[in-house]
Amino acid sequence: MRKPTEGKDAANASSAPPQNESSGDRLAAVMGRCAQGDEGAFVRIYDELGALVYGIVLKVVRDPSQSEEVAQEVFTEVWRQAPRYESSRGTVKGWVATIAHRRAVDRVRSEQSARNREDKDAVQRHVDLTGGVEDLVGDELERQRVRVALQALTDVQRKAVELAYYGGYTYREVAIMLNEPEGTIKTRIRDGLIRLRDEIGVSS
Repeated sequence: MRKPTEGKDAANASSAPPQNESSGDRLAAVMGRCAQGDEGAFVRIYDELGALVYGIVLKVVRDPSQSEEVAQEVFTEVWRQAPRYESSRGTVKGWVATIAHRRAVDRVRSEQSARNREDKDAVQRHVDLTGGVEDLVGDELERQRVRVALQALTDVQRKAVELAYYGGYTYREVAIMLNEPEGTIKTRIRDGLIRLRDEIGVSS
């Protein structure tokens, strides 16, 4: 993890706390100096809590590369918010851990929202391309034709199409249920719907 600032040795010497302070008191004192713009104090906070922050983020985000990014964001926020830290409301360690967990959860939610948008866009593109299964099942006769046409698909295509369009699952959910990569599932559904249209004889 990259250090947020360099040249810490001299600053650390001036920021060294008394040896008889507890760990919590020591960090609170260092945070006080950090709140006043002392970069050396900020480096001490980084050194003390860097591993903790990364561990918290990694447990939530799981991806090491993204966890590295989020950990950097956490310390950027710690530097900005240092003047707002109040020792009476908790330890520095607890305060920073709370920021780390919140940032990690925000990243996961953001990534999930992006995936959901991609799923929605992909479904819409497939519907535009194929007319969608819904357009093929307007009455009982059409439903029978669809059931027959489904048998023309490969087993893996049929399972994916049925889960997505009859089960109402997203691509990601179908991928998890079938234990396949999401990209593979998208391809199977696309190819399956095209095959369905060909079998039923619906022109695009």
